[in-house]
Amino acid sequence: MRATLRSVLHPQRPTGVAVVTDPTERRAIIVELVIVGVLTFLFSALSAALSLIEAQLAGGIGNSTVALNPARSDLGWIDFVRQLMSALRLFAIGGLGAYLLWRSGLLERAGLGRWRPRRDIPAGLGLAALVGLPGLALVAIARALGVNAHLVPSEVDGVWWRWPILILLAVGNSAAEEIIVVAYFITRLRQLGTSENTSLIASSVLRGGYHLYQGLGAGLGNLVMGLVFGRFFQITSRLWPLVVAHAVMDIVAFVGYALLHEHLSWVG
Repeated sequence: MRATLRSVLHPQRPTGVAVVTDPTERRAIIVELVIVGVLTFLFSALSAALSLIEAQLAGGIGNSTVALNPARSDLGWIDFVRQLMSALRLFAIGGLGAYLLWRSGLLERAGLGRWRPRRDIPAGLGLAALVGLPGLALVAIARALGVNAHLVPSEVDGVWWRWPILILLAVGNSAAEEIIVVAYFITRLRQLGTSENTSLIASSVLRGGYHLYQGLGAGLGNLVMGLVFGRFFQITSRLWPLVVAHAVMDIVAFVGYALLHEHLSWVG
């Protein structure tokens, strides 16, 4: 029991992810981190914080509505193409992180080794239940306290392509966030000699930060999700269960809302 608790509180740095000591290589990693952050979730976190401040000044985040997957055009086929482009962009973001890790010879050490469905899917479903069910309760509490926006996870117009696109967006969100915010970010911090706990906190704060546009409840909930997901990754060196868990939660949220929105008034 003590050994298990110790591994959770103080996970061991995985072999194969050596601390980079050469000054030039360290500067290159830092520059790369900044560039990737600006192109992906660091600027998203800053923008989300500004959106939260703006909503508060305009009457309170609790009085605002946030559409997570809004229509991109009044013309159906243009909306479809733009939604598809958004999904492909998410996969490209995840692909960028995976490519940079592969170029560094760290893809497997970053948890992106061979896909093992018999292990990764059950673990992912367990994580989805562990994080997703309390997350729903937190959304309801945050809305009741007026610290979360009215969330509209998806459009409910019923066009034939809406559900496949929502599923594609859910998987894209999962791939982009877990590969960049967990695998890439934590692995690069390990190379810089950052402790496991500090890397975990940094990754979790980033995850919570770019969800602040939804409200303080969403920011806190995603920070907690980041702590659970990040520690799982640090202990197991497996990322695929996180991708599965995140995709399942988003699919349930997006498609479930489209199907059951009339019975989900508590979300708003």
